[in-house]
Amino acid sequence: MPDPDPFPQNLRFACSTRRSISQICREIGLNRQQFNRYISGEARPSPHNTGRIAAFFGITPQDLDLAPKLFAARLTRPDRDRSSARGLLDGFPGDLAALRRHVGYYQTYHISPSWPGLVVCSCARIYEDDGAIRVKSIERIHDAVNEIHQFSKYVGLVTFWRNRIFIAERSVGQQPMLSQTILMPFEVHQRVYLRGTTMGVSWRKENLPYASRMIWRHIGQEPDLRQMLSRCGVLPFTSRQLPATVRSFLDTPDAEVLTVPTDY
Repeated sequence: MPDPDPFPQNLRFACSTRRSISQICREIGLNRQQFNRYISGEARPSPHNTGRIAAFFGITPQDLDLAPKLFAARLTRPDRDRSSARGLLDGFPGDLAALRRHVGYYQTYHISPSWPGLVVCSCARIYEDDGAIRVKSIERIHDAVNEIHQFSKYVGLVTFWRNRIFIAERSVGQQPMLSQTILMPFEVHQRVYLRGTTMGVSWRKENLPYASRMIWRHIGQEPDLRQMLSRCGVLPFTSRQLPATVRSFLDTPDAEVLTVPTDY
């Protein structure tokens, strides 16, 4: 006689680690009645929904098909237990339906202490993957005066709470850095620009922490990627490549870059 499908038992065990099934369904964005069918074994979720469920519990989709004893150990053993960080991870992706409206490619602009008096233009993509909303960013700078060629990649997670978009990223490389950006959507009819603040560390100024204004310009779902990347770099405020909305948001006394002094 074949062994029973371990998925329902594993899912029930995972659910027992949370406050309620109703809360789980709300945060994942799944129908409670359908979720009950997954728990009872009457139905299996689609690969997409399996990924969303797994991401919620901080595991892989394959983990849900392990033998129950192995699954319990995988979910709770110390080297995999993220109980301290789980409260933070549970905050992603937040209001998934609202966040989906902002999926797509963006040209991003901010001021960095590494390039005083100039605007750093980069590109980013917000996309959905296995129930999570992720972000990939590329920063490409060619500074002929200082003979600097910089190419940086960042990956991260995005969440939506109380009409705010929160983005947490880390750089890809041997010496990663972390950054956070908070953006504010505006009216439903205005989805081109997201304005907010970014916090990170400067690339050239002794890796000092800083905060500055940031603005993202939505450029569509399938833009010309080469053209998008060609816009990246450092730009003067007089550059024709800067949209008027970007210039007015960044070129004001209120847009001062905040850094930590070196004499502390």
